[in-house]
Amino acid sequence: MSIDQFVTEIQNRKKNELADLDKKLNDKKSEIDAKKNSVVKELKENYANEAKTKAEREGARIVEAGKLEAKKILFDAINKNLDSTFDVIKKELDGYSKKPEYNQVLQKLVDYSKKVLAKELVVHCREEDKQFFKSGVKVGSTIQTLGGFIAENKEGTKEIDLTFEELLRSSEDEIKNTILEKIL
Repeated sequence: MSIDQFVTEIQNRKKNELADLDKKLNDKKSEIDAKKNSVVKELKENYANEAKTKAEREGARIVEAGKLEAKKILFDAINKNLDSTFDVIKKELDGYSKKPEYNQVLQKLVDYSKKVLAKELVVHCREEDKQFFKSGVKVGSTIQTLGGFIAENKEGTKEIDLTFEELLRSSEDEIKNTILEKIL
């Protein structure tokens, strides 16, 4: 074997090894590119899903906040309506205390007070109602009220508030529920 053949053989082997290395390098590059593309695709999908989930969550939060605000506005309007309704009721009660039937109501309240508290009562009422009360009922101090009175036993140990304001206040929840049922 001559030196030229030997050099040619080495060069051929070198070319083959370089070609093998180039092939391995290209295969590795392709493998890495495929992995990179796969990971990038997976990351894009994950971020897209995460973004979609966050957007849906934020959208749902905004919708719920809107619903809550709408309910708040509705209930504020209903409460204003109820307040004006109670103002009308108070005006009607004020007018009622000037009617002849008012004396019958006072008598029923006196009878109820005598049954609950004692036979002898002390009542605190409006100035214009003082002349109504008779036997078994002593008139105490004057109070500011739309009508009715506050009754107590003569010892002052028990008391019952039968003013129109208190009767309205104690029935307020029931009245509001009735009105709300009719509105809604």
